[in-house]
Amino acid sequence: MDILFLLLGLALLLIAGDLLVRGAVALSLRLGIPALIVGLTVVAFGTSAPELLISIQAALDGAPGIAVGNVVGSNIANVLLVLGLPALFAAIAPSHAESRRSYFQMLGATILLILLCLLGPLHFWHAAVLLACFAAMLVDMVREGRKHPGHLVEDIETLASYMSQRRMVLFLALGIVGLPLGARCLITGAVGLSREFGISEAVIGLTIVAVGTSLPELATTLVAALRRHSDVAMGNVIGSNLFNILSILGFASLFGPIPVAAGFLERDLWVMLGCALLLGGFVLLGRPVGRGAGAVFLLAYVGYLAVLVLSRGTPA
Repeated sequence: MDILFLLLGLALLLIAGDLLVRGAVALSLRLGIPALIVGLTVVAFGTSAPELLISIQAALDGAPGIAVGNVVGSNIANVLLVLGLPALFAAIAPSHAESRRSYFQMLGATILLILLCLLGPLHFWHAAVLLACFAAMLVDMVREGRKHPGHLVEDIETLASYMSQRRMVLFLALGIVGLPLGARCLITGAVGLSREFGISEAVIGLTIVAVGTSLPELATTLVAALRRHSDVAMGNVIGSNLFNILSILGFASLFGPIPVAAGFLERDLWVMLGCALLLGGFVLLGRPVGRGAGAVFLLAYVGYLAVLVLSRGTPA
């Protein structure tokens, strides 16, 4: 029954998140908000909504391992799995200027999160620091986006051009209702599984929840790589990791305190940092992530999951 709750929650989150993004984009354009701003803010928030609702619900339900594990595990999966698997089919090369700028922001956010976790349970002041950095990042994104709009404006306008007002309202309603319901089902199932099999909530968050919420990024990156839009694929991963740390844990910490289990401090946060540094070797040198690197990424991820499952995690 617990696994059914978890799978139902994941399905609801993914479907409701997609509907919410489409409805919110259409509404924003109807309100006269420029397509560029919609793409850099509304879409980014909408695609992160499942992870955000999961972390907030976990914090409210006293399951901090899932709240932190969701973010840390997703960031690890984004590098090793979301980049590793598509690289087996097509090399993923970063675009120099934009990827480097975003990469340094992501690396800085990763180091900041580790420092905040070392200082104790994530609480209101931690949230203030993370959200302040998130606001600064959004301002920087909009400023840079105005200089290089690229295909973003066209993609956003195409996304909403077909949508009637009735469909827009329906999508928004289903998204708003489905997201919290999905988060509730997922957290109920995840906590139940951790108790039934004696596995810590942290491990559940780092594995099942993290991989499940990374599926949209995996699908997007795979399609982008196959279409030879490698800069989109790399930017998708870097942007997702940045949003996960600053916005999701930032907002979730407002509902804290969120204790950080010993396993995160001893292992998982450093694995996340190692993945960020590994990615830097490709971004800063301008080298593509090819088949060989992709295979190494995937093997490293399988090894990491094996360590988590065999150790059953440090109790949260």
